[in-house]
Amino acid sequence: MADEVVDEMTRPTIDGAAGAGSSADVVIGIDRVTKRFDDFTAVREADFGIRRGEFFSMLGPSGCGKTTTLRMIAGFEQPSAGRITLEGKDVSRVPPYKRNVNTVFQHYALFPHMTVFDNVAFGPRSKRVSKSEVKGRAHELLDIVRLGDFADRKPGQLSGGQQQRVALARALVNYPSALLLDEPLGALDLKLRQAMQLELKRIQREVGITFVYVTHDQEEALTMSDRIAVMSEGVVEQIGTPEEIYSSPASVFVAGFIGVANLMPAVVERIDGAEAEVTLPGNSRVTVPITSATPKVGTTATVMVRPERIHVRMEPPPGDVPRVRTTVIDLTFQGALVRAELACDDGTVVIAHVGPDDDLPMLRPNDVVWLTWEGDAARLLPGLDTTHGKKTELEELEATQLERSLERVNPSLQ
Repeated sequence: MADEVVDEMTRPTIDGAAGAGSSADVVIGIDRVTKRFDDFTAVREADFGIRRGEFFSMLGPSGCGKTTTLRMIAGFEQPSAGRITLEGKDVSRVPPYKRNVNTVFQHYALFPHMTVFDNVAFGPRSKRVSKSEVKGRAHELLDIVRLGDFADRKPGQLSGGQQQRVALARALVNYPSALLLDEPLGALDLKLRQAMQLELKRIQREVGITFVYVTHDQEEALTMSDRIAVMSEGVVEQIGTPEEIYSSPASVFVAGFIGVANLMPAVVERIDGAEAEVTLPGNSRVTVPITSATPKVGTTATVMVRPERIHVRMEPPPGDVPRVRTTVIDLTFQGALVRAELACDDGTVVIAHVGPDDDLPMLRPNDVVWLTWEGDAARLLPGLDTTHGKKTELEELEATQLERSLERVNPSLQ
């Protein structure tokens, strides 16, 4: 599949993206799709293909457009512009019940009066499939989700994870072209949710059907996905494998949203082929690989390094290697490692993971230390981290509600 490259420094490369219909391997095509609700644009120019038999996740914060995109694939919403294809056919105006896709929501909506078997068999029975085939399909799917021994039970006699697997079997029994999952693990507790992540991936591999999964949970997406589309404010920022998304983010947003990332402001001093020499906080000059659009000399950018790739030293490292002078702010013991919070000379905060293999004395707050990393550990990203220290819209709302609650409790605060 051809990669789509966006040249502007403000728009990152969308790795692994492809327009609808560009390959016979594409099951779902999102062809320059835009969705507007009055004056609000929920999805903007989304353009990619979802491949046959892959586990594809749409990941992003609340309000980024991922669920709206899923609803357009399902047929619950129609695109304002562009088209959606299924198996090469335009289904943009086709109603949901005529699309060969099924959706699993957070609430499983099982029929409480029916047995597990009858819940799973409901779909093929509705399509008037023969009794023998209904029985064969239902038992096959129950075996795949490891509930063959529970066929005669009612949903109320099952755990939350078992009910979810029944919902999966029911959605898969008609062999859809794709299964759409809208945060189906959100109602489960943490340990069960983690166990179900592995179960979902196993089930997807066994049935070989395309799964399109919507989540705001990074761990879920990284654990289960073949590819991930990271979305922000209606725009697909990047599409790639979990390794690509984590190690080589295409934008400051992707770097900050996926895992923990150190985002250091930098000024581009010189371009040398696929590398850039930049100035970091404290006037440290380092050479960084260029993995996105080539910046211009004199412009500001961001250097991204993951905490586990940073090494802490008591003295400046020898040789021509990256180095940044910092001061220890805080240290947090986390079992296998110590999370070190450090401040650069300009106040930029950096996180480093200090492990048992690091030859260091006991660090204390206010110690001056040096940071270094291997050359391939850093990435140069366009623009600056504009979200640092700012509250999200949800956080602002929660803060306002808290202030109002405090005012009601203590009128003297008004």
